[in-house]
Amino acid sequence: MSNKKSGLFISGLLLGSAIGTATGLLIAPKKGQKTRQLVKKSASAIPHLVTDLSTSVKFQTDRFSDSATNTWEEILERLKVAIAAGLEASQKQREILSQTETKEPEVSVEISRKEGIENID
Repeated sequence: MSNKKSGLFISGLLLGSAIGTATGLLIAPKKGQKTRQLVKKSASAIPHLVTDLSTSVKFQTDRFSDSATNTWEEILERLKVAIAAGLEASQKQREILSQTETKEPEVSVEISRKEGIENID
C-alpha cells in the first residue's frame, strides 16, 4: 500500500507543479511578450511531463498488480492447506464416531446384564 501511496503522491506532485507553474506565469506581472514566451516554453515541456507521469503511473500500477497477484496466490495456497487439514480432521472424527457406534451396542448389552444380575438379587 505504501508503494501505491508514494506513486499517487509523486503523480500529484508533478501535476500540481505543472498547474502551479502555468498559473504563476499567467498571473506574473511581466510584459505580455515575455509571459507568452514562458508559456510556450512551459507548454513545450508538458508532453515530457505527461510522458513521465504516465510512465510513473504505469510503473506503480504494474507493481501494485504484481503485489496483488502474489498476495492472491499466497491466500489460495493457505486456503488449500486449511481445506486439506479440515478434510483430514473430518475423516478422523468419522473414524472415531464409527468406532464409537460399533462399541455402543456391546456396552448396552453389558449394562443390561449387570442390571439383570442386580434385579435377580
